[in-house]
Amino acid sequence: MSRKSYIFTSESVSEGHPDKVCDRISDAVLDAFIAEEPEARVAAETFATTNRVVIGGEVGLSDKTKLNQYMEQIEDIARACIKDIGYEQDKFHHETVEITNLLHEQSAHIAQGVDSGADKDEGAGDQGIMFGYATDETAELMPAPVHYAHAILRRLAEVRKDGTEPTLRPDAKSQLSVRYENGKPVGVTSIVLSTQHAEASQTSRDIRDIVEPYIREVLPEGWISAETEWWVNPTGTFVIGGPDGDAGLTGRKIIVDTYGGAAPHGGGAFSGKDPTKVDRSAAYAARYLAKNVVAAGMASKCTIQLSYAIGVSKPLSIYCDTFGTAQVDPEAIEQAIAQVMDLTPRGIRNHLQLNKPIYQRTAAYGHFGRAPEADGGFSWERTDLATALKAAV
Repeated sequence: MSRKSYIFTSESVSEGHPDKVCDRISDAVLDAFIAEEPEARVAAETFATTNRVVIGGEVGLSDKTKLNQYMEQIEDIARACIKDIGYEQDKFHHETVEITNLLHEQSAHIAQGVDSGADKDEGAGDQGIMFGYATDETAELMPAPVHYAHAILRRLAEVRKDGTEPTLRPDAKSQLSVRYENGKPVGVTSIVLSTQHAEASQTSRDIRDIVEPYIREVLPEGWISAETEWWVNPTGTFVIGGPDGDAGLTGRKIIVDTYGGAAPHGGGAFSGKDPTKVDRSAAYAARYLAKNVVAAGMASKCTIQLSYAIGVSKPLSIYCDTFGTAQVDPEAIEQAIAQVMDLTPRGIRNHLQLNKPIYQRTAAYGHFGRAPEADGGFSWERTDLATALKAAV
């Protein structure tokens, strides 16, 4: 029997965290190529350190002669990301940082697996396992610890960027330890918040005075008590931040990107990868399916696993775990999933409309639990499959 009362902790990092700067640049590069060619193949990786950004990886275009033309945009794309995040430090400034672009043409041997799959349909871009998860403990059907850890940092980014809190700087991390009773989140036992700030003279107490009202605003009423422990900038001064303080790399915050450790994660990161890469698209599909299972009232908690082989279009397996909360047999849910959605790479892309420049916005504050957007962004957060799933079981 699963535990009903416990404490679970998740963290988030801000858009100015060094790894998230890299995720943002990689996804902005992806968006630029997809905007020019919706079927572009992109695997972009970014590394950032003091006064330096290096972008590498592979790009596949139908018209290979255009690659050099589009490559001229990469430096400007990276600088625009850094500027929007807010970096104007002496040793990491959007105007002066040195940017090296090492992107090149995609391997023909990788491309062939996608272009002509072993089963004569578009194949998966790689082998791998992907997981999706949903739970009814928040309105967004996300685990509460990671959901509210993201919300805190989004709110602090808003007041930093609109000038309300001019001494806050881009690099920040949050962490919440949430207390569960009878399987539901009811309070916070500890709050950890480390944020870069402008002046060395600002103490941890000064920073807490700035951030505490926003944290209280974001968390549900009654979650903070007299017993809640606060750890705000616990090491003291945090003026040196971002890639100048710690190197960043694309794809190093995969648990932050998904469910905060409350559910399994597949083998691959998301950012910088076009949707033929099932690391990304099938993880989105698995979240979409799990969310629709919960939205349909078929379970209060659901994990979906999908698996693929490179060059093979159809998933090798579909697995559903409802943690004993299902109103129907999980095996029936697995069979229903196969009926209501085409889970080939192209089927996922078409169903969720993924061949669009919608990825840069996913790079910070989580890929899941966000509202679907009119232009197709976060389409995997829709619950429009619930009726079909119920009819199929």
